[in-house]
Amino acid sequence: MNRVALPKSIPQHFRGSQWKRLCNRCETQVQDAGPLVSLLKSRSLIRFCGPDTLKFLQGLLTNDVRRLGEGIGDRTQHLPTSNLPATSVPPIYAALLTPQGRFLYDLFLYRPPTCDTKLDHTGTGPDSHPHQPFHLFADVDASVLDELLQTFRRYRLRSKVEIDDVSSDFSCWQRYGAGIPEKSSEVEEPEAASVGWGAAVDGTAMSSSRGSDRGWQWFKDPRWVSLGFRGIFPSNITPPLVEVDKETDEQNFLLWRIEKGVAEGSTEIPKGEAVPLEYNLAGLNAISFDKGCYVGQELIARTHHKGVIRKRIVPIRFLDNDGKELVNKVIPGSVVMDTVSGKKAGIVTTTLGCRGLGLLRLEEALKGSSALSIQEQEDVKVLASRPDWWPSEWLRDHGQNNGFV
Repeated sequence: MNRVALPKSIPQHFRGSQWKRLCNRCETQVQDAGPLVSLLKSRSLIRFCGPDTLKFLQGLLTNDVRRLGEGIGDRTQHLPTSNLPATSVPPIYAALLTPQGRFLYDLFLYRPPTCDTKLDHTGTGPDSHPHQPFHLFADVDASVLDELLQTFRRYRLRSKVEIDDVSSDFSCWQRYGAGIPEKSSEVEEPEAASVGWGAAVDGTAMSSSRGSDRGWQWFKDPRWVSLGFRGIFPSNITPPLVEVDKETDEQNFLLWRIEKGVAEGSTEIPKGEAVPLEYNLAGLNAISFDKGCYVGQELIARTHHKGVIRKRIVPIRFLDNDGKELVNKVIPGSVVMDTVSGKKAGIVTTTLGCRGLGLLRLEEALKGSSALSIQEQEDVKVLASRPDWWPSEWLRDHGQNNGFV
């Protein structure tokens, strides 16, 4: 995980010396190379199916999943085309916790289009399977897939819900980088919404629409708009809007997330240990504070309403004494020290080249100085930065507003 990722197919204007400089100086050319698309091999797909699906998940997960069952509400609406349904319910980001309120797994939940909102393979009439049972899909961390399935099945008891691994049938993709629209009020990707309209026909999308699985599309990442667009698609097709010279290694999306200060999965958010609020899951729309009870809810609610979050996950860079970036010098688990006080400031949780994520005490991280370094590597300085999506009240709790880089 500590190497700089390069695209599988490098765009023409990024060949040669410019990509070498990306490796040597750990510069984030991802900012200028977009929009990029990555197949997220680190994520697997599962399916919940049955009449008790929503009730079952509502009692387990941190977010209010009832929104996925609403007939009306926050959804996009337009005329159906051969590859887009008439209505689209946006996905939900949520987490499953331990009874003590510690993080276990994160999930992106998707409600597939219902039969009455999409056209059949001819594009001339409604779908011909009106009695399809209610089901939801979720993309989850592939490294913990088996134990995640066991955990959900253990909670199932008498609930009428089936939980299946459908990773061989579906894949998760992400669109991100420069050129991704961030200001649109639409839930789905604006370009994808136009596919199939008049002359704006995407051949790949139209081809996929004629298969047995239709209606899949890109959605805004439910965590934060600057992360781009996310979607699940049948594994035997290439999603719409995936240009050959823009498909790139998943580690470029990891770099994009690191710069935004967003951890994902049970490796970056330590399973059984992490406090969700310290990993900013509330700010990333993963937690509902008015939905009622769920597993681990008591600690989360008490901390949110009465406590101050003293540690948070933040983007960090690794520098030498001259301010030059150091590549592959730090590994996850390294301790960050405040050289002035001699106290532990936090821990590095994720690394990629000269960048990473760190769970740091805000009192030290907010100083915005070169006082942080890696324990037993005093020549490696740690520079923390504040993500631009952070609410201002997170800093007011510590009496600071401008200390971050």
